[in-house]
Amino acid sequence: MSTQSTNQHRPEHHGGAPSTREEIAALRARPEASVLVIGAGINGIATFRDLALQGVDVVLVERGDFVSGASSASSHMIHGGIRYLENGEFRLVKESVEERNGLIRIAPHYVRPLETTVPIFSTFSGILSAPLRFLTHKSGKPTERGAALIKAGLTIYDSFSRDGGSVPRHRFHGRKRSLAELPDLNPGVKYTATYYDASMHDPERLALDVLFDGLAAGPHARAANYLEAIGHDAAGVRLRDTTTGEEFSIAAEVVVNTSGPWTDLTNAGLGNETRFMGGTKGSHIVLDHPELHAATAGREIFFEHEDGRIVLIYPLKGKVMVGTTDLEHDMREPAICTEQEVDYFFDLIAHVFPSVAVDRSQIVYRFSGVRPLPHHDETQPGFVSRDYRIERADATGRPGTTVLSLVGGKWTTFRALAEHLSDEVLALIGASRTVSTKGLAIGGGAGYPANDDARRVWLVSHGDEVGRLRADELLERYGTRAAAFLAEVEGEGEQDEPLAHHTGYSRQEILWLVRGERVVHLQDLVLRRTSIAFTGALTAELLVELAELAGAALGWSAERRAEEIAATRTLMAERHGVAIGELVPTA
Repeated sequence: MSTQSTNQHRPEHHGGAPSTREEIAALRARPEASVLVIGAGINGIATFRDLALQGVDVVLVERGDFVSGASSASSHMIHGGIRYLENGEFRLVKESVEERNGLIRIAPHYVRPLETTVPIFSTFSGILSAPLRFLTHKSGKPTERGAALIKAGLTIYDSFSRDGGSVPRHRFHGRKRSLAELPDLNPGVKYTATYYDASMHDPERLALDVLFDGLAAGPHARAANYLEAIGHDAAGVRLRDTTTGEEFSIAAEVVVNTSGPWTDLTNAGLGNETRFMGGTKGSHIVLDHPELHAATAGREIFFEHEDGRIVLIYPLKGKVMVGTTDLEHDMREPAICTEQEVDYFFDLIAHVFPSVAVDRSQIVYRFSGVRPLPHHDETQPGFVSRDYRIERADATGRPGTTVLSLVGGKWTTFRALAEHLSDEVLALIGASRTVSTKGLAIGGGAGYPANDDARRVWLVSHGDEVGRLRADELLERYGTRAAAFLAEVEGEGEQDEPLAHHTGYSRQEILWLVRGERVVHLQDLVLRRTSIAFTGALTAELLVELAELAGAALGWSAERRAEEIAATRTLMAERHGVAIGELVPTA
């Protein structure tokens, strides 16, 4: 097994990266690997990166776009999960807090401390029911958590941050101080508890950084989106190119199923019926609401009602994200944020901030996904374990091939989970770990300025061609990988010309993303490579402009551009509650 210095795993840029078409062609030319990872959510991508850094011959395939499933529907948080303490999941909470602190250090461009406030309306509520849940592991009747219980939980929570304290410890305030700090809060509040977790303001971009770290390890690491695992045959796992319909097989010693909530469906396709998963749907809405944004005072507001319902109100990218639900879901159906869920969000916003009016006209984006939770029978969704485990089986009809299925897992623990899963893979293929990912910077977090002075130095060094303000915007968006784009602009001697219909992005930047980040469809660009859809900035004019740029880079015909525009419009309306008008694209 080959080994390489971790310093070599930092590409200067990804502008010359192969396209998805080229990568699939390369896989057809060499259809074997030591390990095949199926499913490119964050856990599959992180496992791919970890194995790639060990020098393992590894292939990652995803039936849609990278990080387009459950991982793209998160609450944009890296958190320890204080609520899990009631379930007795101390190992998971401890690991989550430690990983949260670690990610603040190794991915500082995307993961930052997040001040979180819990409004509390009682003193002792839940103090009897919580121990019962802990002792019996049964959810029982939902009960609002009072100040005493929350105080005890936060004290334990803080105790897990013993590595130097990446975030401040919690604080409690009474009604007077609470309303002074957050004057729009429900005046019936008795206390507030404020603690720190971490925000993840661009989960899709963080996942792409993890992916490109893996690809940068060398030619032994290969990954393709829009390549679906559909079954198996004598030659290995059968794959289908979802764009062309062409099929081929790839042989591997170990198959790792990281399909998230689709894990059982993937196993069934591979000839192994399982019943591991029992995911629940979580939805969110994004509001353009300056008054609500101001009411949060820059904090996430986390509230649990007496009936067990939870809402988080989270200022993000100049908008306010509100979530989330926890509902049973059939994985054969698409996950969509329903009108009933919107009503639920509005009811709880009204309870937390009764003087702030909200209505549907302020919603600029909706999204919904399914958590990859383990199968559960009578347990209420909110109390299903968020921990993970690895199931092992022999591949049906293929002696010597092992299938590992990941059950569970969440964004916060992706690095530790990937290390655990990779160690099992390494044992199966007779290899040893040579590189630890603990403390290893991710993507644009490598060399990221640690303070204001360091940031000014970086901007002076990189801002000549586009100006300091633009360089600062790019550093915020891509971390130190922004240097690759700036070098490309300088090398080509072009102006960094803003888009005609969105001044926050430039034409050169969009072309850089399309050429270097495996964009296959227009929706990849508007939903995951940029924040355009999330912030409600997508218009008919902008959609046409983006299609023209992407089409120029990818060789789309006028007919293909029109198809991509139509498909994106349909997706935005049906899955994200956004109606985009029609324009006729230029030829």
